Amino acid sequence: MLIRLIGVAIVVLGLILKFDTIATVVLAGLVTGLVGGMSIMDILTTLGNSFVTQRTATLFVLTLPAIGICERYGLKEKAIDFIRSIKSATAGRVIIVYELIRTLASAFSIRLGGHPQFVRPVVVPMAEGAAVAKYGEINEEMQDIIRGGSAGAENYGNFFAQNCFMGSSGTLLIVSTLVGLGYEVDALQIARWSIPVAVISVVLGAVRNLWLDKQLDAASKGGKK
Repeated sequence: MLIRLIGVAIVVLGLILKFDTIATVVLAGLVTGLVGGMSIMDILTTLGNSFVTQRTATLFVLTLPAIGICERYGLKEKAIDFIRSIKSATAGRVIIVYELIRTLASAFSIRLGGHPQFVRPVVVPMAEGAAVAKYGEINEEMQDIIRGGSAGAENYGNFFAQNCFMGSSGTLLIVSTLVGLGYEVDALQIARWSIPVAVISVVLGAVRNLWLDKQLDAASKGGKK
């Protein structure tokens, strides 16, 4: 019955109206369960079991207070001091190095963290420190350029290299999907053909971040007028 899809409509409507995401999803689950003939206790039991079995997905929340404490006691300052000691460093070069490290880590299924755990407290301050060392000061436009480039490096390094690892969930999903469609493939083949994609992403990322330095030069001159 189409009425059982009302939960989807609730989620879409909630997102359009910008209601609280968690409350919207829970409400959609409750309504869907009631429409499907479940009792309140059955619905609550299902929600509880789902939370318990998937609780590892919320572990990232525990890292946020730790990162906040590190920032409070000088993590950003230490990162800036370190990068300023390297005279040839620029914001673009710092981001290039991080993207390369992120790509290699993803290829071996090593988790470095992500945007809130690594990019924001470490990579961005280092890139901004390199920009400050070169330009003396950075304006808001330059900050946006650096932060966008840093976030992009995290996305590119993680996304394009993760399938180089045969045991990654993405690789196994591709294999199972293709096998289900009748193609004879294995995880090693998928991983092997993912390597050129990862290499290309690093090369294009390097070109993009070298251009980022040019953008910073232009933004710096514009801010001084």
